[in-house]
Amino acid sequence: MTDVFEDDPGFDARELRVVKAVADAGSITGAALTLGYSQPAVSQQLKRLEQRLGIALVERVGRSVRLTDAGRILARHAPAVTTALDAAAGELAELRGLRAARVRLVAFPSASPTIVPRLLADLAQRHPGISLTYVEAEPPEAVEAVREDRTDIALTFSYPGDRDDPHGSSARGLSVHTVGADELLAVLPAGHPAARAADALDVGTLADEDWIAGCPRCRGHLLELCDRAGFAPRIAFETDNFVAVEGLVAQGIGVATLPRMAVESFPLLPGVAIVPLPAGEQRRIHTVTARGADRVPAVRATLDALARLIERGTDEPASAASARPTAPTGASAAD
Repeated sequence: MTDVFEDDPGFDARELRVVKAVADAGSITGAALTLGYSQPAVSQQLKRLEQRLGIALVERVGRSVRLTDAGRILARHAPAVTTALDAAAGELAELRGLRAARVRLVAFPSASPTIVPRLLADLAQRHPGISLTYVEAEPPEAVEAVREDRTDIALTFSYPGDRDDPHGSSARGLSVHTVGADELLAVLPAGHPAARAADALDVGTLADEDWIAGCPRCRGHLLELCDRAGFAPRIAFETDNFVAVEGLVAQGIGVATLPRMAVESFPLLPGVAIVPLPAGEQRRIHTVTARGADRVPAVRATLDALARLIERGTDEPASAASARPTAPTGASAAD
């Protein structure tokens, strides 16, 4: 009887990561820089894997290289395989009582001064062996980073009715979990009549105002929000910088909406007032990982910490932000 394992090539996780890195970087030199290896070391690992498989994985094209069909097949499956191996290694480490681990996180900009500092403090207290690396990116890029195995966890957001929601078809095959919500606020000049609204603001009262739009996803939600209120917003300025949004509003340039997480990440500027929008106007906060990544103990601990911190909210400003002078809500520029 033929042994069904006699043609098993004995894949090595490092070799699979090398193939994936060549696919991402488009060159052996780029893969070496990404992985922190020397160029000869990358070439040798590729050559050893080719010899075991009996098939070429890369081919020369002028002065550069590209993956063959076989190389592209391995690159496509590499993230799933390495994630599973990392999960197994993590569970074994737990059994041995080891706690040293590295987790890669990508999150949206307003999480940087709010959630991420608290996450680092929480992990340092509860799981000091976990080392967290962090890169800032908007949701579409963050989801892609998970798919390409450039991060373990993506912290993302989406708006209701978002036609380009990155958690739809582009996240197919990944694990997406909603972990909280972040309400939206109207950002108005302090002297604006609507700034004195006792309850949630009727957006329709701002139909004649100039608007300041934010990131592409926030801009899309602004258009939908105003459309439901029966008007198209007259957008005068666009900026991804939420501090700049407040600065423009303070000077009476226009009005805007911002998530509470963005507003609470730094002291409110003089001359700015914030008013709640109707209940339900909020963005949802998600974690995105490769399927099975939550079996890696360090990833599981980080996911649990994120869920706990987001549920707790962002009422306490980050220490760096709280060191700046504060201005009361509704303060005028002359105060």
